[in-house]
Amino acid sequence: MASSLTSNDFQEGVDDEDAGRGLVSDENALQKHVAFFDRNNDGIIYPWETFQGFRAIGAGYLLSLASAFLINLGLSRKTRPGKAFSLETLMLGVEVKNIHMAKHGSDSGVYDSKGRFVSWKFEEIFAKFALTHSDALTSDELKAMLKANREPKDYRGWVASWTEWITLYNLCKDNEGLLKKETIRGVYDGSLFQQMEREKLAAADFSQSIIALAFVALFHLLIDVSCVYEKIKVLGFPSWCFKCAD
Repeated sequence: MASSLTSNDFQEGVDDEDAGRGLVSDENALQKHVAFFDRNNDGIIYPWETFQGFRAIGAGYLLSLASAFLINLGLSRKTRPGKAFSLETLMLGVEVKNIHMAKHGSDSGVYDSKGRFVSWKFEEIFAKFALTHSDALTSDELKAMLKANREPKDYRGWVASWTEWITLYNLCKDNEGLLKKETIRGVYDGSLFQQMEREKLAAADFSQSIIALAFVALFHLLIDVSCVYEKIKVLGFPSWCFKCAD
């Protein structure tokens, strides 16, 4: 995801929409993209934090486990250059401030070599490949973009790009199978992950509320049945009326 833009391309390109999202100004876009997975905000993302992050946005256990291992294995050494082999390096931590060092080829170019957001490259995705809907990508259009971005013999970059985009598509496509422009924009600045976590927590709270209400309703039903039973007994109905209940 490299380009030849100058150092002001991202900082001067922050628009009102970005400011409204509450993005931290001293981080670049790529850092914001990964900061969600730094669950304790210490600047280093360990595999268990990657796992927690994927689970927080709704990924399954197997995908979260595989992502935690493969992502940290692939990025740790690149973001911690010069670190001598030690127990600490075996923990596969990824340094957020150096995440631009782990950029791979065969990508969209929306992040430049320093991790800054390149708005015209983002718009270019939809100008070139969003042929069905101007503000979304279909599965076939996404695959066409991945194929067009391939650099010769950059097999690692091919795999990395395919994995990132297909995972995003499977997690975030809408009911019509479309990956919306605003969704992709949220991935680049990291805001989508926060939104997905909030939605997952809200859904979990709603499910817990429904279960709680069901238990309350059942409890009241049992009380009502018990009261009816006692009233019938007081009225002197024959004992055979209660043999099933007794």
